Amino acid sequence: MKCSFCSTEIEKGTGKMYVKMDGKIFYFCSSKCEKNQLKLKRNPVKTGWVAKKKKEKA
Repeated sequence: MKCSFCSTEIEKGTGKMYVKMDGKIFYFCSSKCEKNQLKLKRNPVKTGWVAKKKKEKA
């Protein structure tokens, strides 16, 4: 499965799953991604370190 914020692959047995009251499920690879999406409400497209990771993969 992939991280809902930075879309990196999450290995089995690691990461966190967050379920909202409306039933949406989010998977996070780290607490950094969790905090950026849930608490700080940041857009991953505008976050510099996410864009760099995606360029390295391509």
